[in-house]
Amino acid sequence: MADAFDALRARMSAYEPADPDPRFAAELRERLRAEVLNEGAPMTTTETGSGTAAPSAEVHSLTPYLVVSDARRALDFYVEAFGATRRGDPIVMEDGRIGHAEVAIGDSVLMLAEEFPEIDHVAATSGGPGIRVEVADVDAAVARAVELGAETVGPVEDRGHGRTGRIRDPFGQRWLVQQAPHRTSAGRQLPRHGEATYFTFTVPDDEAAKAFYGTVLGWQFSRGSVPRAWGAEGTGLPDAGVWGGQLYAGWKLMYAVDDLDAAVERVRAAGGTVREVKPEPYGLTADCVDNQGVEFWLWQQ
Repeated sequence: MADAFDALRARMSAYEPADPDPRFAAELRERLRAEVLNEGAPMTTTETGSGTAAPSAEVHSLTPYLVVSDARRALDFYVEAFGATRRGDPIVMEDGRIGHAEVAIGDSVLMLAEEFPEIDHVAATSGGPGIRVEVADVDAAVARAVELGAETVGPVEDRGHGRTGRIRDPFGQRWLVQQAPHRTSAGRQLPRHGEATYFTFTVPDDEAAKAFYGTVLGWQFSRGSVPRAWGAEGTGLPDAGVWGGQLYAGWKLMYAVDDLDAAVERVRAAGGTVREVKPEPYGLTADCVDNQGVEFWLWQQ
């Protein structure tokens, strides 16, 4: 046969088709749906943007697996209370019980199933271990959970580790509901005081830099929120950009600080120079030079 597809069809005709594994089929269906509808695509920002990327949920080395009395109701509860998203269709057994289901919460996956006493797959009588979940608004999440049948375990409060609430859901599971950290445009948690938060390649000619590094290294660029600024992908750095029209040619780092005014005074006291302090859409910044002529920025969210 001259046509390779004709040869393949002839070979495959000798085999009987088989149904795919249900879990694989559910995961594939969900991935295809997400690609077609562009669901779950991270919101990206460039150069000096202030958006938050939506992290991709993955199964990690340690993943909670709950046993619940009513998986359909539990799925609805976690979607409504914690902003979870369903991962494919649940696997339904012949007797109607859900044998496996998954939801994504942030960058993590929560698995659950209904009780199967015949294989000792039963819910813990004491509610099992507590699970910590991050949400955008702790007070709103706890209030919504209570509306859906959960009960609070103490008040929502901040004891020095972020705003936190404690609830027991309608299925007996205990949850520690905590404020999610703000994240950078790459979806990473914002850096702590003294850590580098952004890497900018400052150059006189941004178009020439894009053409050069796009050709040599394959970097890709997206327009930033200030003139001649571009987000750079493919650098291997957490957050990086190119900014044209700058006299200082080279990598220029931005460091996070808790108190910009105090940090500016320390720069001056240590022999550095502070050239400009100004507010930006993403926070308060200071353009500085150290005592050896190296330029950098300070940033307070």
